[in-house]
Amino acid sequence: MRPAELIKFKQTGRSITILTAWDSLSSSIVEAAGADVVLVGDSLAMVALGHATTLPVTLDQMLHHTQAVGRGFKNPLSEQPIVVCDLPFLSYQCGEDQAVAAAGSLLKNSCASAVKLEGAEPEVIKVINRLIRMGIPVMGHLGLTPQSVHRFGYRRQAEDPKDKEKILQQAKRLEEAGCFAVVIEHVPSKLAGFLRKQLSIPLIGIGAGIDCDGQVRVTADLLGLTTNQPPFSPSLIPSRQMCIEALQTWVNQQRLGEENPTKSSSPPKLDC
Repeated sequence: MRPAELIKFKQTGRSITILTAWDSLSSSIVEAAGADVVLVGDSLAMVALGHATTLPVTLDQMLHHTQAVGRGFKNPLSEQPIVVCDLPFLSYQCGEDQAVAAAGSLLKNSCASAVKLEGAEPEVIKVINRLIRMGIPVMGHLGLTPQSVHRFGYRRQAEDPKDKEKILQQAKRLEEAGCFAVVIEHVPSKLAGFLRKQLSIPLIGIGAGIDCDGQVRVTADLLGLTTNQPPFSPSLIPSRQMCIEALQTWVNQQRLGEENPTKSSSPPKLDC
């Protein structure tokens, strides 16, 4: 399946499911769960690399992790989910040539078949136009854009009429530029529902209500593995605490075994 085929899902009313992955273990789990798309998001900077924001992750690191994601798939190629990779900070903000080189490297050297980038400012639209002309599918991203954290923070976006109209115009520009889908993050649900009706391409929500063509989530958040849970993505299971307790049990068992006074201190005799 190619990225553009997600548009057919919108036309038929089939909800699109997107989950993140950052290594072979997480991608094997997400594939087995049946996700349509695996996003190798720059959120791995926080989930896997321990950074406070997504900004520090590099293009080489994104490629490294995308390659690992591809190695985790078990199904035949024709049955594997679509892989979309985030273009990291400063890989596309510095001009079209650099963006094409960055995106081309990801598609050439990994399992990714599309890239995602944030915003719809005139400079970004030029980059998207160029990428698509070069045969590189692009997914857009509006609303809360983590790469702009120092300007907008992590607060909900588009709260006032002016900002809502801005996002509407940006979404239309992304569609006109040729994006095959747009992620809308942490905006009012009514705005997302309105946008969905205005676009012929899928609108993928995260913290934007249920009136979208599909949903994307950070897998580590859904599994309850992260220490700071986003308000719009509650965990499905308390995996972090479960894992800690299970490992604590093992650690304690080993310590009890070592300190057991009845345990023989002399080495066992071998019958040989």
